[in-house]
Amino acid sequence: MKASRFSAILLFMVMLSDAASQNSQIMYYMNLPQNHLLNPALPQSNSFYLGLPGLTGINVNVNNNFLNFSDVFINRQSGDSVISFLRSDFDIDDFLKNIRELNYLDPDAQVQLFGLGFSAGENLYFFVDYNLRTDNNFTLPGDLFDIAFTEPVQLVGQQFDLSALKADVTGYQEFGFGVSRRFFNKLSVGVKGKLLMGVASASLNTKNLLWSVNSDYTSSLDADLMLNISGPVTIPIDVEHHPEDIIFDSTRFDNFRGTTRYLYGRSNIGAGIDLGVAYNVTRNLMISAAVTDLGYIKWKSDISTLEAESQFTYSGMNLLDVHDGTMTFDSLAKEFADSLMNSIIVNDTKIPFTTRLPWGFSFGASYNLTNFLSVGVLSYTRVVDSKLREALTLSANINLGNVLSFSAAYNTSNHSYNNFGAGFSVRAGVFQLYAIVDKIPVTWEKLTIKEGDDPPPYRTLSLPSNWNTIHASFGINLVFGKTSRKGMDKPMILVQ
Repeated sequence: MKASRFSAILLFMVMLSDAASQNSQIMYYMNLPQNHLLNPALPQSNSFYLGLPGLTGINVNVNNNFLNFSDVFINRQSGDSVISFLRSDFDIDDFLKNIRELNYLDPDAQVQLFGLGFSAGENLYFFVDYNLRTDNNFTLPGDLFDIAFTEPVQLVGQQFDLSALKADVTGYQEFGFGVSRRFFNKLSVGVKGKLLMGVASASLNTKNLLWSVNSDYTSSLDADLMLNISGPVTIPIDVEHHPEDIIFDSTRFDNFRGTTRYLYGRSNIGAGIDLGVAYNVTRNLMISAAVTDLGYIKWKSDISTLEAESQFTYSGMNLLDVHDGTMTFDSLAKEFADSLMNSIIVNDTKIPFTTRLPWGFSFGASYNLTNFLSVGVLSYTRVVDSKLREALTLSANINLGNVLSFSAAYNTSNHSYNNFGAGFSVRAGVFQLYAIVDKIPVTWEKLTIKEGDDPPPYRTLSLPSNWNTIHASFGINLVFGKTSRKGMDKPMILVQ
């Protein structure tokens, strides 16, 4: 039963990950045009760059603060285990040690569909971006895991507060235009304005959600929550305005014209801004800071609003049925979901709603040890629904003009301290290829998988153990020339 519940939670989380932007922090001190996405004031090594549509920049990012790869697949109690969460002897207590009061999962992605940058004289640099982005943030209260993994008889008389449950899924297009300006050969200031066009959004706002288990094993729910949706969905309702289903309207995308009309003909408009500064303290030392992704989107089209504000007790089934084997936990969960759906009302009024982007603040310093080698430190704070996600990156960077750039980094994030990353870029003619991985697994364990019947043949697979962050970036740029640094004793970061 415990394994079944764990499997359900794992499947739920995998589904969220598939829905998956913060950019790689390693590229901050690399000679890449994309580093202006992290700080619009950072200097550029090429006088002109053009991003190849769909290939110039692809970023995939999945962060969480409670689940490691090893928690799912590695069974340390029996070294010859198959996939761990499917085993009856899975160590639930060991897994629950990692669960926090607030557990977050942030799967994001970004594709730079178009990029353009060019210098205008010695001190000005302009850049234009068109990005397709999805920002997804899920907060899971610790009580949710206690419910899933506690024996039913131990739940009696307890109340679980699930009010911290929150989910935001946002897909949007971002059109950005920015400029950086150098002053006095020491100070660089950059700003980028953004026009945001919302594609789809689902935002769950939970004001109150309490689940109580009564002495007779029935359960009571006190719910006050709202789900706002903007997207190609249809929600059939019954005579009492309860939702019967949520249906995806695929007819919007039957052809290219329909898809284009949906993407560009909607009224979900927002705005954003990036601000950055970089300052040469000495010939070798540079400090910088930036605020990125300050913005919002006002959702007005294809609005659906679902509200639940009620108290009810469901007694048709109870946890005792699960304990004595009369009902499975999955069946109980389905009954619970049906009861919750019957408490939800679909609001006829199409109420526009606003979502705000997760925004970030970065502060960094770099020091040139030689003409081609520098070391850097970068602190990055991401603010998601007033909650902070902290990361610190230390890096050693080799920049050979605008031909070759390499960075090796150590970073701490998500309460994990064994994170190593690397990135490189190489230029061949006008083509610049780059690839970056923020976290390379350094500890691996063997998973033994049974195949066939007795006598059982086995095959062994090596898997990363302590791995809770996946972040990769890669792309191809067309680059030309190099920026002018006349009047500067030593360029900011760059070596030309």
